[in-house]
Amino acid sequence: MATAGNRVRYWRDGDRPVEAMRARFVDHVYSPHSHDTYSFGITDAGAQRFHCRGAAHTSGAGMVMAFNPEDVHDGRAAAELGYHYRIVHIGPTVVRDVTADATDGRSGALPLFPEPVLADPLLSGLLARLHRALTGGADPLVRDERLTAAVLAMTRRGARSPSPVTSAREPGDGARRLAARRARALLEDTFRETVTAERLAEAAGCSRFALYRAFRAEYGLAPSDYQRQLRLRHARELLRTGVRAADAAAAAGFADQAHFSRWFQRVYGVTPGVFRRA
Repeated sequence: MATAGNRVRYWRDGDRPVEAMRARFVDHVYSPHSHDTYSFGITDAGAQRFHCRGAAHTSGAGMVMAFNPEDVHDGRAAAELGYHYRIVHIGPTVVRDVTADATDGRSGALPLFPEPVLADPLLSGLLARLHRALTGGADPLVRDERLTAAVLAMTRRGARSPSPVTSAREPGDGARRLAARRARALLEDTFRETVTAERLAEAAGCSRFALYRAFRAEYGLAPSDYQRQLRLRHARELLRTGVRAADAAAAAGFADQAHFSRWFQRVYGVTPGVFRRA
């Protein structure tokens, strides 16, 4: 949608209550409303002001907005040139699942965010990474990892909860290594496929959060990074034999050639075409 300088793009997750929006507003005015989700936003440029819980608030560039489910708020530009912002809407069931998984089920309480505006570069960075994963067609493993990281950081740094979120008990070294190796084996067998965090955790025999920490500790990479590394290595071998970049990308499990090319150059320093012709 684009009217009078206002531009909006919207995305929805087809499997769970997670949505994302990017907008540039100049003269748009939000009427008072609420969402049935948690809504976490980042003001990228300009400034916006709104009323929430009986007080006026302003979010400038780099600031984070945190709305609880059913928080009534409005919104409009607080700068002459308007504002740019990104926001993700996350259903309470998703937030509860993330916090329960991170605590081995010990925390089922939903967090409450007392401050609608937070000045926290770490949170804005994690929300930006989550937004890019949701809107950029990232693999499920990437989306799950970034969703977990953003929700837990928001809860720990900005929320008040009857039952504070603390990490699950760390497994012993032997159990940690076994879980990581089981997950790695599954990734090596299925790296071309779409693998969810739930499937990986089930194969590892532990929670998603515990697996993520174990895998990072054992191999120095997140599971999604390891999966991408396997895809890149496979595509590289195909390029060596003269396979075209587009065909190598598809055979290795990349969503498209552009995504493959970006990561190939980031990791190897050359484009797939240059490597193939070498």
